[in-house]
Amino acid sequence: MDFEPVIGLEIHVELSTESKMFCGCRVKFGGEPNARCCPVCMAHPGALPVANEKAIEYLARIGLALNCSIPERSIFHRKNYFYPDLPKGYQISQYDRPFAVDGRLEIVVDDEQLTVGIERVHMEEDTAKNIHAGGGGRIAGAVYSLIDFNRSGTPLVEIVTRPEIHSPQAARTFLNKLKNLLKYLDVSDCNMEEGSLRCDANVSVRPAGSSGLGVKTELKNMNSFKHLEKGLAMEIERQAQLIESGGQVVQQTVHFDFATGEVTPMRSKEFAHDYRYFPEPDLVPLAAGSDFVEKIRAAMPELPDARAARYVNDLGLPAYNSEVLTSSRELSDFFEATLAHFDDARMASNWIMGELLGYINAAGGDLASCRMAPAEMGKLLAMIRSGAVSNAVGKEVFAEMCKTGQTAGEIVAAKGLAQISDEPELAAIAGRVIASNPAQVEQFRAGKERVLGFFVGQVMKETKGRANPQAVNRILKEKLAG
Repeated sequence: MDFEPVIGLEIHVELSTESKMFCGCRVKFGGEPNARCCPVCMAHPGALPVANEKAIEYLARIGLALNCSIPERSIFHRKNYFYPDLPKGYQISQYDRPFAVDGRLEIVVDDEQLTVGIERVHMEEDTAKNIHAGGGGRIAGAVYSLIDFNRSGTPLVEIVTRPEIHSPQAARTFLNKLKNLLKYLDVSDCNMEEGSLRCDANVSVRPAGSSGLGVKTELKNMNSFKHLEKGLAMEIERQAQLIESGGQVVQQTVHFDFATGEVTPMRSKEFAHDYRYFPEPDLVPLAAGSDFVEKIRAAMPELPDARAARYVNDLGLPAYNSEVLTSSRELSDFFEATLAHFDDARMASNWIMGELLGYINAAGGDLASCRMAPAEMGKLLAMIRSGAVSNAVGKEVFAEMCKTGQTAGEIVAAKGLAQISDEPELAAIAGRVIASNPAQVEQFRAGKERVLGFFVGQVMKETKGRANPQAVNRILKEKLAG
């Protein structure tokens, strides 16, 4: 039997605010355990929460960027469950009246454009962090567990998709595009290794061509694109084999071990009514009036799809170049900053996609590992275009700039790399090369014009790549013809 997977994602995004969601404790990754907590985030009797205004603004940015509707009124709820990392015994979240609803995000998978519906975008608070000693860092098999409450109360936005994703590849593509969008919005650092961006995946399978939904399982806390894609593939395979063998899928939370490729059950999966949601009595409703929404909309940065379209329509770049350049905000900002000092967008994009990304990949780092300033890149490209340095020398200088942070002018001067365009000097060098290679001269004059490349190479070798290639070609042709 052929099966079709049905996938819905729940993405949790820690916001980059200065303070927590309902108190004034600082938000920062790491540090001394339990040093950034107070009576509010520790739920001491009589301590009352107050909503973080900046976090609500960030929440609105996310909702608008995902094409959601923002109701004029939303409320906080208490989500009741017991877990050691939840000091209140409940989590302040939202339930049936979330902040933003009915959105969408367009993705492209195998050249096909797909629309993934966004069910809801809502605000909640993060839990504390459990550290399990022994057992490979998991609670199963741990000797004991420690709790760090520094993270407790951090503003956390949950983005819930509709079950409209039908392959692990599409799920990975969606999460990658969402991460890029959040980086453009400047609402989170989206550091998956530090837990700023976490993804739970609900997945079921059904016979291909049918419209019903099977029993779902939930893969928890996927913290990389690779883990998400591989984990979904393994869980889909497990469910299909289970059904084909006559078994039944049980609604439960499962764990994917990337090292072994195994999917194992963790616990039975809760239903919404198990959490006994009820309105949070200590917080007033959120009133997102039209003035507030329009103020947020007016302050929104240019988003990646709009920026890519501008690159195509206004700068004349190919669609592929635009897609690559806008694949991260850092890269796109670097390109824009380069254009402030160099006016050839096509040439700048080709060098960024070729030389800059090549350097970053070879170094195994990111854009921050490149020490070259965009303004200096613009100056180097201007030198290449004007003929001050050759294209080959420009690549050498480019790599040195990335590594050292020196300017193009400094490197060219220190290494004597300026292009030779003085025609009498080039003519003298060409004359010596021709005199030293009589056999090749006879071949050229016998009609083998491709031998010209040999002579050009010899001149370039003698000048260490600094000779102006256009001038060299012309001078050699004149001398060989005469």
